[in-house]
Amino acid sequence: MRRFAAAFGIADMHQPARMPNTRRALAAAEYARERGRLDAFRHGAMDAYWRDGLDLEDASVIRAVAAAAGLEPAPTAAAMNDSVYLARVDDVRREASAAGVSGIPTFFLGDEVVVGCQPYPVLAAAAERAGARKRER
Repeated sequence: MRRFAAAFGIADMHQPARMPNTRRALAAAEYARERGRLDAFRHGAMDAYWRDGLDLEDASVIRAVAAAAGLEPAPTAAAMNDSVYLARVDDVRREASAAGVSGIPTFFLGDEVVVGCQPYPVLAAAAERAGARKRER
């Protein structure tokens, strides 16, 4: 995994001991989306998890990510348990499952499905098989 990350210029990746249940962090992300801060929140959460090895199930981590993203920490952490935001996360998960998503990211390229973080050549080959043409330079 570290070699793969290094290919993307990420040398300081932390390999977590376990995969967290991110449902509640995703609810906080929905709160951030409503406030126009989703990208900043998402980047902060990814860094907290992959670079710093922090637990995205921990409300104090979400508060810190929120503050760095320009959000009020307490309401963002409260969104982790808000039924409205949790329902949005559950709806998206059901929709993705119905579409055949079995991992993140999933790319739908024509009739082909590419699951997981893949090197560019894998995605390019799938896109070509789906009918994409290489651009002339």
